[in-house]
Amino acid sequence: MKSASQKPVRSSDSERVLVIMAKAPRPGAVKTRLAPSLSSETVTDFYCCLLDDTLALARSLSGVEVAIMCPNSDVDDLARLSRSEQPGSEVSVVAQKGEGLAAGLTSVFAHFAENTQRRVIAFNSDSPHLPRSVLEDAFETLAATDLIVGPTHDGGYYLVGAKASHPGLFAGDGMGTSSALERLRARARVLGLSVGSAAPFYDIDVADDLTRLAAELRLAPARAPRTARWLKRWESAAQSRTSSGAL
Repeated sequence: MKSASQKPVRSSDSERVLVIMAKAPRPGAVKTRLAPSLSSETVTDFYCCLLDDTLALARSLSGVEVAIMCPNSDVDDLARLSRSEQPGSEVSVVAQKGEGLAAGLTSVFAHFAENTQRRVIAFNSDSPHLPRSVLEDAFETLAATDLIVGPTHDGGYYLVGAKASHPGLFAGDGMGTSSALERLRARARVLGLSVGSAAPFYDIDVADDLTRLAAELRLAPARAPRTARWLKRWESAAQSRTSSGAL
């Protein structure tokens, strides 16, 4: 166990790190708010597509180290799922310390940013449709601010970045709620941190988000190809059920 004064081991020379917050795709453990609309097995299959396309988006960034932060029990599964045969596409999978998203985010910056001054961004695993330029701009903004936050339309955030570890930044309740973003900004003010903003976006939590994403990816499937194929099958199945019920 390392002491508090030890520097975390750097896995690359990159000054920019994108860390995907993920879980192993197990039924009942991922995207639970979709459960009223889809079976747990269907949700799990969908999450695999989101994660795969999110990794592809991350790997498309030039000069950026890619990593995954996850619960300790999920490390082996995610290491297997993120394995790539392409040179230079390696992804490190790191076990967070503690339980829950707040502990995971705290672990990201304690592991990757403490005593390094690298620009580190934690990114969710369900926004593979995010334009790559948004991530590039977020890294650029972070060069001039203490924090960068990407707000979602429901009051949360899909990314948060920093150049240092700030103990207490993610403390308290409110993670995953409509007040998450404002609570984060309030704690940043208390800590005296400057905060920049990335473009507002949406992640995938409920059935309406599926419909919106499907419409977007019909026009630009290359943005998240595996997810686009899944959504096409999902829409076709839904239309078949509707037609059968009308007979």
